Amino acid sequence: MLLESLEVHKFRNLSGRAAWSAGLNIIYGDNGQGKTNWLEAIYVLSTTKSFRTQRPQEAVAFDEELAVVRGRVARSLDVHRDLQVTLQNNTKILSVNGKRETAARYLTQLHSVAFTADELETVRGAPEARRRFLDRGAVALHHSYIQTIANYNRVIKQKNRLLQDASENELNTDEVLAIIAPWNEQLITLSAEIHRTRTDYVNRLQETLERRLFGGEEVTIRYVSSLEGKGDLSDYETLIAERLRLRLEAEIAAGRALIGTHRDELEILFDKRDIRAFGSSGQQRSALIILDLAAISVYHSWHSEYPLFLIDDIDAELDGKRIAHLLKHLEGRTQTFVTTSKESLVKQYQAQASVYEIKNGTANESHVGSFDAGRV
Repeated sequence: MLLESLEVHKFRNLSGRAAWSAGLNIIYGDNGQGKTNWLEAIYVLSTTKSFRTQRPQEAVAFDEELAVVRGRVARSLDVHRDLQVTLQNNTKILSVNGKRETAARYLTQLHSVAFTADELETVRGAPEARRRFLDRGAVALHHSYIQTIANYNRVIKQKNRLLQDASENELNTDEVLAIIAPWNEQLITLSAEIHRTRTDYVNRLQETLERRLFGGEEVTIRYVSSLEGKGDLSDYETLIAERLRLRLEAEIAAGRALIGTHRDELEILFDKRDIRAFGSSGQQRSALIILDLAAISVYHSWHSEYPLFLIDDIDAELDGKRIAHLLKHLEGRTQTFVTTSKESLVKQYQAQASVYEIKNGTANESHVGSFDAGRV
């Protein structure tokens, strides 16, 4: 899997086209020129989502109606495909070789894993961020799983609305049960599928974790169901059905769904201690890198090809020793894109990388030697 080129129109401040190398690509420039925007455009092309916003229209250039991100992807020596994501209002139009595609089919074409400041919420933020991390990885293996997640979110949203209405209208338990029973049936089926998929994905991650990639503490992970300790998780459908029955009055009182996989958690430990509570900033960054590399390895073992790896502001998030160790680990594996504003880092790695200097949103490829000691 190789992203050969990327062309952008009206996406934030970007313009033009860039042709990428198969190995390390360094996206360099002063702050505010558009380095992270190029990385975001690659991520949008590969995942249909942004790592910076949940609202697609925010990526459209000011006073413009739509933005287009187009890329050429090589899946083998003789198989090339043209991908395009068009952002308009709050919608996304996806196409492959000029033909409109569903999200599930589009997502089979290209995949990327991103390490950014925002993605650090996976290790230091709320459980929701960790569930998103798992679901992104699971979708990369099972593309139809994206519909499972969408269906589950729809059911929870509708059930919450019904519970809120029941609470406000002071309906009795039997009346509420009659209203939400069909939604609970869907919730049971969807929760069971999500639980199985996430558990399987976590097991695959655990098997491939480079636990001591940077030396020092050991990273371990575990999927924690919100039903843990409540009964037999191996018979998940029966267990969740029983918990839904027992917690009905509590859900009515709360006015929201209290049972389901939207309350599950991914436990991340550094030397058997909770990374969120006890990990330093450097340890949290190391843990996220280790998780990302595990996600890359799981993807490779499933598809026999590597996803893209995107690292934003690499020298701000990782120290020099970790950068060297990481880039050596990635060499010969992933097509890697990193951004930096530090000319010293460009000089250090320019012999083994393609360098693109960003000015006013345009990517200009620089050549070895252009960042010599006499510059600036």
